[in-house]
Amino acid sequence: MSLPVGLFGRRPADTPPRTAIIDIGSNSVRLVVYQGPSRIPAVLFNEKVMAGLGRGLAATGRMEEGSLAIARTALARFAAVAREMDVVSLRTVATAAVRDAANGPEFIAAAAALGLKVELLSGEQEATGAGEGVLSGIPDADGIVGDLGGGSLELVRVRQGRLGDRVSFPLGVLRIAGTRGQPLDRLATRLIDQAGWTGRGAGLPLYLVGGSWRALARLDMGLTDFPLPIAHQYRMTPDTIARLSRTVPHLGKPKLRSIPGLSAGRAGTLADASALLGVLLRRLGSETTIVSAFGLREGLAFGMLDAETRALDPLIVATREEGRLLGRFPEHGDLLDRWIAPLFAHETPAQARIRHAACLLADVGWRANPEFRAERGVEVALHGQWVAIEPGERAQMAQALFTCLGGGTGFPDPLPRLADEEALRRATAWGLAIRLGQRLSGGLAGPLSRTRLTIDDARVTLHLRPDDRPLYAETTEKRHAALAVMLGRRAATAD
Repeated sequence: MSLPVGLFGRRPADTPPRTAIIDIGSNSVRLVVYQGPSRIPAVLFNEKVMAGLGRGLAATGRMEEGSLAIARTALARFAAVAREMDVVSLRTVATAAVRDAANGPEFIAAAAALGLKVELLSGEQEATGAGEGVLSGIPDADGIVGDLGGGSLELVRVRQGRLGDRVSFPLGVLRIAGTRGQPLDRLATRLIDQAGWTGRGAGLPLYLVGGSWRALARLDMGLTDFPLPIAHQYRMTPDTIARLSRTVPHLGKPKLRSIPGLSAGRAGTLADASALLGVLLRRLGSETTIVSAFGLREGLAFGMLDAETRALDPLIVATREEGRLLGRFPEHGDLLDRWIAPLFAHETPAQARIRHAACLLADVGWRANPEFRAERGVEVALHGQWVAIEPGERAQMAQALFTCLGGGTGFPDPLPRLADEEALRRATAWGLAIRLGQRLSGGLAGPLSRTRLTIDDARVTLHLRPDDRPLYAETTEKRHAALAVMLGRRAATAD
């Protein structure tokens, strides 16, 4: 029987199909179910089990029986969940531990008995998937991608939307457990030097992929009280990594448990992950690190898309879909953006992109209690599952929604800690312009299609046809005036 999404019956026939991937890693086994636009589908279900298949592999050449039992149980559950969710396409992949273990074929046979056909990825395929994953979530990435798993470390050069050289090293966080200090430094240095990667990251960022490095970022967020608990595109300098390497061994379990989002299963890998990252930064010469929440799983899906779909902006696709699902009027966000754009013609393409995303989300708070619509807008903007967006840009999007949903022109916490005043004032102007367009049009396309805004040194002018003059009533006039004042001008109307 399938999992119903309504009170009765099966999932409606017009619901987008669900796809899924089971990722059998050296540390964890995970099922992720997706649904939505192929460029950036929403995560419908995400569950992992810390099986530790790579534990002890370096010493024995085999996966431990206890870990295998945990993994087999997880696979049985994941196969059943996928069936219940009416998944139309299920892909199962395995990486270093299964690839390198003498008993890997037995494990693959056990998965086959559950109806799961396992793709055994090579080290190069892992690197390719990680690189594609970073490009999926950070399309303008230019640097080195480092994907740290339990059994291996992959490096791949990314630039201008393409993958360059790639390599795989047997430096997984479970393989190197307990080898910190000079032994790890010598091993990693030798492997990187022999592969010809020394200095390859000079002047470039290192994009961090993998649960252990994401956990390290979450730890730094917790220790520094960073105001946005989103790991994707979080930055850490080499000095930060050095500080964490010194700090982690002295942190007790109570402190680690207090860090939001830091799982107990990852806490034990932090010291080794930070030590390896320190060596890697020194050998590559990378100037900073940027965390990517997207990696192998997302990269495998991204690699199967056609060129036109790959080229779509993931932030715009995701916010447009969110607006469609939560808003009242489909396509209203794109129309709003075009309507207010003449007021902001001086903005850079990067600024215009964030403004567009805010317009697409402008109606997400309408179902909330009117007293809390502005807060709802901030929540969606700050904590939504967006990619290809920096923390400061999230703050701008949140400010625009706060203002357009009636929160006023003040800067709610924590936005001033994420973006400067100039950026927030710009976003406030966006919000006031959106608010005017929503009131004038009632959320309908016609009035926005027949009217337009212009700006000069003295006025913000709303051009209306005679038949549309009745739309310009008291509330619309007030919103027009508020927008004009924010832009240092006066409100005017014209035919």
